[in-house]
Amino acid sequence: MELQVTELVITTVLFLIVAVMGFMASRWKAGDTMHNLDEWGLGGRQFGTWVTWFLVGGDLYTAYTFVAVPALLFGAGAMGFFAVPYATITYPMVFLVLIRLWSVSHVNGFVTTADFVKARFGSRTMALLCAITGIVATMPYIALQLVGVQAVLTAMGVEGGLPLLIAFIVLALYTYNSGLRAPALIAFVKDILIYIVIIVAIIYIPSQLGGWGAIFGAAKENFDSRPQPGPNILLGQPQYLQYMTLALGSSLALMLYPHASTAILAARSRNTIKRNMALLPAYSLMLGFLTLLGYMALAAGVQPVGGDANTIVPMLFEQQFSDWFAGIAFAAIAIGALVPAAVMSIAASNTFTRNIYKEYFRPNATDKEETTAAKIVSLVVKFGAVAFILLLDPTYAIDLQLVGGIIILTTLPAVGLGLLTAWFHRGALIAGWVASTIVSLVMLYQIPGPVRPDGSQKQHFGGSAYPLANLGFDTKVTIWVGFVTTIVGVVVSVVGTMILRAMKVPGGVDSTRKRDYYYDPSDEPTPEAVSAARHEQTLDQLHGRDEHTR
Repeated sequence: MELQVTELVITTVLFLIVAVMGFMASRWKAGDTMHNLDEWGLGGRQFGTWVTWFLVGGDLYTAYTFVAVPALLFGAGAMGFFAVPYATITYPMVFLVLIRLWSVSHVNGFVTTADFVKARFGSRTMALLCAITGIVATMPYIALQLVGVQAVLTAMGVEGGLPLLIAFIVLALYTYNSGLRAPALIAFVKDILIYIVIIVAIIYIPSQLGGWGAIFGAAKENFDSRPQPGPNILLGQPQYLQYMTLALGSSLALMLYPHASTAILAARSRNTIKRNMALLPAYSLMLGFLTLLGYMALAAGVQPVGGDANTIVPMLFEQQFSDWFAGIAFAAIAIGALVPAAVMSIAASNTFTRNIYKEYFRPNATDKEETTAAKIVSLVVKFGAVAFILLLDPTYAIDLQLVGGIIILTTLPAVGLGLLTAWFHRGALIAGWVASTIVSLVMLYQIPGPVRPDGSQKQHFGGSAYPLANLGFDTKVTIWVGFVTTIVGVVVSVVGTMILRAMKVPGGVDSTRKRDYYYDPSDEPTPEAVSAARHEQTLDQLHGRDEHTR
């Protein structure tokens, strides 16, 4: 493609602005030192409602939202809409579980979910498994952000991997310097740009394509012209189960990712999280409009560059917008990928440093040494994510996120259910993790990839939709592997716990307390209230009164 100079200049300028903000963020809301994980990795645990809203939104609505979901709608039809109910049902679950994680972590000084698992079930082994799983599941998610940036560069006619490498080096450096404060500050710019682009897109592009009726009509005509059975404007009956399990399973997975808990633990209070769970569904409305960009691309006759479906949104903007506004849109997508990539790398490095490096290699590491190790790991994680792209070679970038979701769901009994109950036996949780991991790998191995334009096809690890025909059923119905992962993990953990408790096998000791899960600083009495209570107690003592005679 021809190099789009105007778009490249605007995107570069906006990228440099946020890079400067990233480096300057180390002074924003700074504590006495950056040499501990609370400050570097959790922003001092002091973010209020608005900062948390932008940070969590910037963390959860990623290149997955801007590139992968519309690309799935473009190529697979109505199945791509699974992301809308998935996002909608996520927040009640987060409200139920992650506010408890915030409270118990604040009281006990936990930095990661693996810290919590170790304390809850008295199991270093289960904590280690959760830490490893969290890091591995995060890697393909970071790789998805890389795919988003690459799609933008491709649409601008930028060739070679050097520009992408430079972008990630800059990201790595300001993350190393400023920690979680960098993406928290940049998230403001990212979200403002995204909202501007989406508002313009949903008004301007339909007006150029003849309205929404014409857009849906063109999408249906395009799907009908493809070999059948194939994608359609409506779900076919064989897709129902896949759609439901994908939406429900993805919502369960989201709260288990290290980057989700990192953003939550950085909040100032329990009430801050409650307010955010009420406000964040506004992003789901944006997600619905973003998803429709896939149908707009079909109506506009957009052709993906080199057959790469991930380029359809950038190419749609390239065709429909003026050069200068397309540059703003490209910058929004690129920055929208770099913000979550920063949070994810910080979350993965926090997990490695606290639960592997310090736990097994340097138990006596100082806060400064622990933070330095986390900074170094955050650099390694970003570039290690590239290996997932080379390994999986997904036709749709969304497969990177879906595979990560399958991996992280193996920790659901220990983390998700563990926040609700300490009933599970640590041995059963380990058995559940092993069983669900083996089942996931076997099922993913058996899934072939789609046929490429050149006629080739990947025979293994080609997606996440498992055909029930592989189990002997005479049907075309598929199911999301992650849903099976969840069922296997929970069933084995429950049955294993019943067996081990019946055999009176000693379990771990829960070092958390019931009241820890409800703690909020706002519940603590103010200094004035404490002073008044002490004054009243003194008067009672002088007058010989007690609580029974008041």
